[in-house]
Amino acid sequence: MNRNTLISRQGLLPLLAATLVAVLVLHFIGLRESLAFWALGLVVLVLFRDPERDIPSIPLSVLSPADGRVAVIEKTDDPYLSRPSLKVTIDMNAYGVYTTRSPIGGKVLEPPNNLAGKHHPHGVWLQTDEGDDIVLVMNRGRLNSKPHCYIRFGDRVGQGKRCGFVHLGGRVDLYLPENSQPLVAVGAAVQAGSDVIARLVH
Repeated sequence: MNRNTLISRQGLLPLLAATLVAVLVLHFIGLRESLAFWALGLVVLVLFRDPERDIPSIPLSVLSPADGRVAVIEKTDDPYLSRPSLKVTIDMNAYGVYTTRSPIGGKVLEPPNNLAGKHHPHGVWLQTDEGDDIVLVMNRGRLNSKPHCYIRFGDRVGQGKRCGFVHLGGRVDLYLPENSQPLVAVGAAVQAGSDVIARLVH
């Protein structure tokens, strides 16, 4: 999805509803009574804000998929592709931007191990044109809200492009090729689509 925006698609309907009610109350009742609904619209703008990001053009780079802090960097098994991997986990900011972005550019595939329904979130398999495989996993948000995924199997997605939304933030896991080189440390603050967190090694 390529667009200029200030608010995510998930916030459009709440913003429209709050604005419509505010206008109606202002017109039929008065300014003072409408202030609460104008304030509600402002809260929606803050919670669902979705600013543009400067996406770096660095070969073999892996971008942060979410705003937050790096919580885990470890070698582990990738349960979605059944391979050794480097796992990077990012805890999203509770009051940050909730839009997630694609860490790489490439094809969107369905993992052979579909773990949905087994107490695991559904992962999205991203494959670069060079054949590097990355699995992006958006976990439920702080209120157990289900993430929204904007991309579908068979699509092509550009690096740093919007690919999902997690209400009030949650946790995002990346399973990278095992020999990938991490470029951040645990505790580092990162921004989706603009900060490089790892490098793919060929």
